[in-house]
Amino acid sequence: MSERRAAPTVGQVVLGRRLQELREAAGLGRDQAARVLRVAPATVRRMETADVALKIPYVQILLTAYGVPEEEVAAFVALAEEANQPGWWQRYHDVLPDWFSLYVSLEGAARIIRSYEPHFVPGLLQTEDYARAVLESGTIGTSGGRESVERHVALRMERQRLLQTAQPPHLWVVMDETVLRRPVSADSRVMREQLDRLLEFAARDRVTLQLAEFASGPHPGTYAPFTLFRFAEPELPDMVFTEYLTGALYLDSRKEVSAHLEVLDHMTARAASTQRTGKILREYRETY
Repeated sequence: MSERRAAPTVGQVVLGRRLQELREAAGLGRDQAARVLRVAPATVRRMETADVALKIPYVQILLTAYGVPEEEVAAFVALAEEANQPGWWQRYHDVLPDWFSLYVSLEGAARIIRSYEPHFVPGLLQTEDYARAVLESGTIGTSGGRESVERHVALRMERQRLLQTAQPPHLWVVMDETVLRRPVSADSRVMREQLDRLLEFAARDRVTLQLAEFASGPHPGTYAPFTLFRFAEPELPDMVFTEYLTGALYLDSRKEVSAHLEVLDHMTARAASTQRTGKILREYRETY
């Protein structure tokens, strides 16, 4: 049986979809592919949906059965071997839930990250002290004491290296005004420094920050926070992540993604402009 992994890498997701496309182009069903491998059809399905790692001997046999030229098989296998390598975030497996591992992988591979956040500053933009205050409050289900909190903070800071790369993704965030009105610590310095960080990021070319003001009234995004990922790889469709108390959903159906994209577009049209958002951030900065 193929090796089970805690969470797929983006490479596995892309190659799994490609395997499915090649099988379908060859006119084979999963049952027929399974007979080639002498495994259950569920094994083929799990490879195509990236529920398991891409076992290289299976990949080679399937590609040959699908009529893929030998040189293309070699290239695919090389990509599969690379995709099977654990991501840097596996170092934090002790505090990183399985359902969030894929998020970190998607985050690192995305070309555009668009999100709505009604409660807190997004993790990629948090200061260390702000992140620690949020985690210590227990509002996101963190448990395990101070050592666990510090591991979570370290993971969050590591994720932020993404925005320091030569080609960072375009991060486009709509935050509810509640984020600024709800202090996460009794120490006003925490919010003051966090607002300074937001102003710093708002000035960057690859960051778009908008505020959904109270005065603009209710909007379609008030249900829950969510993030939409868009990738450079044509094999990987837009994906939406939405979180609940004990887990998360990853949505990639065209209908689901289109609905969330429509909501994001609606919210960004109604939210404060980037210039006004900067002005509001500076005003709040003076109150802390």
